[in-house]
Amino acid sequence: MIVSRRRDVVFGLSAFAALAATGRAGAAATIKPGNEDVFVVIDVQNCFVPGGSLAVTKGDEVVPIINRLSRAFAHVVATQDWHTPGHASFASSHGGKKPFESIKMPYGNQVLWPDHCVQGTPGAELVKELALPTAELILRKGYRKSVDSYSAFNEADGTPTGLTAYLRERKIKRVFLAGLATDFCVAWSAVDARKNGFAAVVIEDACRGIDANGSLAAAWANMKKAGVQRIQSADITMPA
Repeated sequence: MIVSRRRDVVFGLSAFAALAATGRAGAAATIKPGNEDVFVVIDVQNCFVPGGSLAVTKGDEVVPIINRLSRAFAHVVATQDWHTPGHASFASSHGGKKPFESIKMPYGNQVLWPDHCVQGTPGAELVKELALPTAELILRKGYRKSVDSYSAFNEADGTPTGLTAYLRERKIKRVFLAGLATDFCVAWSAVDARKNGFAAVVIEDACRGIDANGSLAAAWANMKKAGVQRIQSADITMPA
């Protein structure tokens, strides 16, 4: 998400009014994933579904859609938020600060969150109903105590996570994204996929958003500007 590598929580809400009319990108009637495509499932973890410490409304609804879609892809990758105790992104790590306030960090603006996805805790585990038996990689991000990481491709200070190199080695050209949350980790991963030279496609109904102060529409606008395609799961051709 180099000056303000973290970007602002709402992808520059100052420009929101000018960018809000996004509309769905014109997807083909059907898209058949091939060997140069990867399905990246973002942060479908217990903390982000109903009952979790940072729950996304109806976040659990993406699970059956993702499970079904994964069968269409030869390559599947999943990510996990994987924070240390006392992580810099937690409001509890900053005296007098509350969740959803912001502070300035060396890498830019940082939204402060409730404690979530702490390494080794049940909340950090992938949702048990998530079934990705062919996943080739589970990438953990945000594990440096002083730096957050929304994007699957780059940490908040610009440090690569290694995903770009991994996909290039496998000659991947196009990244399909789903998971939680649309307006944060999914959107920033999609934009960074474009910055790193991949085509990027977000499967809208396989994601759910937080939508804090217009962040969802602003995120879609930002993705559109970056050249990210917006489709529905019905646009994916499923194997017989």
